[in-house]
Amino acid sequence: MSGTVKKVADVAFKAGKTIDWEGMAKLIVSDEARKEFATLRRAFDEVNSALQTKFSQEPEPIDWEYYRKGIGSRLVDMYKEAYDSIEVPKYVDTVTPQYKPKFDALLVELKETEEKSLKESERLEKEIAEVQELKKKLSTMTADEYFEKHPELKKKFDDEIRNDYWGY
Repeated sequence: MSGTVKKVADVAFKAGKTIDWEGMAKLIVSDEARKEFATLRRAFDEVNSALQTKFSQEPEPIDWEYYRKGIGSRLVDMYKEAYDSIEVPKYVDTVTPQYKPKFDALLVELKETEEKSLKESERLEKEIAEVQELKKKLSTMTADEYFEKHPELKKKFDDEIRNDYWGY
């Protein structure tokens, strides 16, 4: 077997062990995403299994003597010569150098986006808490209490009154 196929099979096997499938499954929120994730995991396991079984084994050697006895040496020698002349080209990986920098750049972008998302989520949580608090107090709150929390709005209203602008 070629060394490249064995190497790919080994990498796929190790990758399967290092993927945190359970951790990723916990992050999924929609049922459709869960179905897609299950399909992805099943496909990964199938490919990984095929790489481990089918491509990681050496092919059995041909017993040319067995065929010589049954068919005849002239025909078998012709097939053996043709078989021996076949050269399987070595796989040269030209894809990885192209995608690796793009993938690394996407990982950096992913981390930045994740940080922004977490900050935005935190900000939105605070805003939701403020709105819920305001909702509870709204029926008993005075204008002065509201303006105390929102001085920019009080300034805007004061400026409109000062400039005799009543919205029409």
